[in-house]
Amino acid sequence: MSKQISDVASYMTALGGDARQASRVLASATTAQKNRALEAIADELGLSRQRLMAENSKDLEAGAEKGLDAALLDRLELTPGRIDSMIEGLRQIAALSDPIGEIFDMKYLPSGIQVGRMRVPLGVVGIIYESRPNVTADAAALCMKSGNAAVLRGGSEAYYSNQAIAASIHSGLRKAGLPQEAVQVVATTDRSAVGRMITMPESIDVIIPRGGKGLIERISQEARVPVIKHLDGICHVYIDDQADLDKAFAVAMNAKTQRYGTCNTMETLLVADGVAEQTLSMIGGALIEKGVELRGCERTREIVADCQPATEADWDTEYLAPILSIKVVAGLEQAIAHINHHSSQHTDAIVTENYTRARRFLTEVDSSSVMVNASTRFADGFEYGLGAEIGISTDKFHARGPVGLEGLTSVKFIVLGDGHIRS
Repeated sequence: MSKQISDVASYMTALGGDARQASRVLASATTAQKNRALEAIADELGLSRQRLMAENSKDLEAGAEKGLDAALLDRLELTPGRIDSMIEGLRQIAALSDPIGEIFDMKYLPSGIQVGRMRVPLGVVGIIYESRPNVTADAAALCMKSGNAAVLRGGSEAYYSNQAIAASIHSGLRKAGLPQEAVQVVATTDRSAVGRMITMPESIDVIIPRGGKGLIERISQEARVPVIKHLDGICHVYIDDQADLDKAFAVAMNAKTQRYGTCNTMETLLVADGVAEQTLSMIGGALIEKGVELRGCERTREIVADCQPATEADWDTEYLAPILSIKVVAGLEQAIAHINHHSSQHTDAIVTENYTRARRFLTEVDSSSVMVNASTRFADGFEYGLGAEIGISTDKFHARGPVGLEGLTSVKFIVLGDGHIRS
């Protein structure tokens, strides 16, 4: 393993060429071969727990020395439970149906030919991500199962963790008889590797960035390769005046406090004025007890004493920390207007027992996941039954929401004839 490579451009060109060659092997691999590789990688990760945690500790120590905040260190840590989740994710993906080669929409046309579509891999998927080393295993698994080679560039703060996971992936691929170049983790922390990676259309077919807003905006602006982007997660929960307040309490507390540093964590709580006093008295106190800093509108501050005034910037901020903005709204219409103005189109939820209002919220809120009476923390590939996700796309083209296997495929038209010619 080497953090520094003297000629990054040549290194990335060679890496991209190897990925392109490996992608052709993966595209024709059988489902059984791909599943054997996934199971072998899961086994290797299980056998390498001590090494994974030892390498992760190097990253955690370096991160603490650099002054990374608690939320970033939490995202970086590989706990035994998170290693178990990586292994379970691999096995779950192995158990999923293989989308590659699926033929659908076949129909006869008046000319006598049959026309349909076949699902095919994208080719080589480049993924640029920060902090969470579990992304290395999730991304590799999803790309492999969908027949794609992967070029993975993790953040420098997770360098040792990512390289350790890569070693297990390569071992599993070799055991399954597939080229280890099918998954390549960039072995340099030099930032110029990212610049080269996003300008290699000859080797990489799509880029998926996962990280801070600045990283994603830079990649979207500079890339010469198509980008499936995931912007920030400014997620809302709206408590309607016809909500079951026990459900509202459970959903709001889980959406904010189950984990602070994730993109599907609630950042703004909206409460209908008709239930504001009863709801905020209960939820506000519970959040403060858990150490959450509250920033609220004037009406909120009348109800919750230990609440700081919210600024306009707060409504547009993804905290990724124990901080929550709260606003009291007149009702559903004002809640929807606020969400559509300030949301990042990631995940938004309503708590209500009114079916008509729930349907209106589902229809009018323009986000990749819209929920009724459920925590925003469910907006996740694993929870959606996708096995794992490669990101949560806030785009509207190609893929939207958690990007699992199908989001990593394309389609081609197929035509069946029997000597048919066009007249």
